[in-house]
Amino acid sequence: MTPDFLVTHSGGFHADELLSSVILTRLFPQARLVRSRAPEWITAGPDRIIYDVGGAYDAAAQIFDHHQRGAPLREDGQPYSSFGLIWKHYGRDYLAASNLPEADIEAVHAGFDAGFVLPIDLVDNGALSPSGPLAALTLPALLETLKPAFDETNPDADDRAFHAALAVARSFVEASIGKRAAKLRAEALVLRAIEETGEGRVLELPMGMPFRPAIVKAGADHLLFVVHPRDKDWCLTGIRRGDEGFELRADLPVAWAGLTNGDLEAVCGVAGASFCHNGRFIAAARTREAALAMAELAVAEATAA
Repeated sequence: MTPDFLVTHSGGFHADELLSSVILTRLFPQARLVRSRAPEWITAGPDRIIYDVGGAYDAAAQIFDHHQRGAPLREDGQPYSSFGLIWKHYGRDYLAASNLPEADIEAVHAGFDAGFVLPIDLVDNGALSPSGPLAALTLPALLETLKPAFDETNPDADDRAFHAALAVARSFVEASIGKRAAKLRAEALVLRAIEETGEGRVLELPMGMPFRPAIVKAGADHLLFVVHPRDKDWCLTGIRRGDEGFELRADLPVAWAGLTNGDLEAVCGVAGASFCHNGRFIAAARTREAALAMAELAVAEATAA
């Protein structure tokens, strides 16, 4: 069914119907978005999808509200907002329409649901209340700052503000999904490089990318350092031990700390060595050969300790 209308409530808006609208307007760009509480609009019909209004959740009738008694819950008992319901039923189609590889759709769908959709659901239902100085900077709070002021008298103000906020919400959805898709692409590249590296301690990658999740997934506990090209030089970096904190599997040599160019070359004996951070977690070299030579020296010192 291709709807002619996408119907949500009028008046003030929240993150859940804004983000639902992001998904639905991408899938059904020809449909007219209607914001209304009039009975003739919020009654189910074959020409429309109704969400965050209507008093029912009936996927077959294309109505997705969560404010009624007996509102739908996730399998673990956590509540849905309209965004969660729309993502549940249309998220995979949205990802396919965004040209995500079919093999990645389930992983991105689940990850986006857990990391982006669920928090919106919980906040909208009052099951999660962000606190502290950053509470006003959560996505739901920021989107609501785009509402008209209380004394705005223009009758079109709410709708104009909604559509302006929709563009902002769309950018966050697309960026978040894009990042998740990119991580999967990076994972494939890193896993291939790990296989090619074998038992070596230094992992060489074709470019900078997220690498630790794939290293952990592969169980490549033997790896100590990563080398990859940057814009104009090469980078040598350590690998964090855990998801939290900054402790590395191995630090770069203490004698390199804070040195650059000729001073670093003299200490490490590698022509082309150009920089080592004082924290000993990252270094740079002017050539691939220099970066790999520095990496082997760092491995030798780390494994001799």
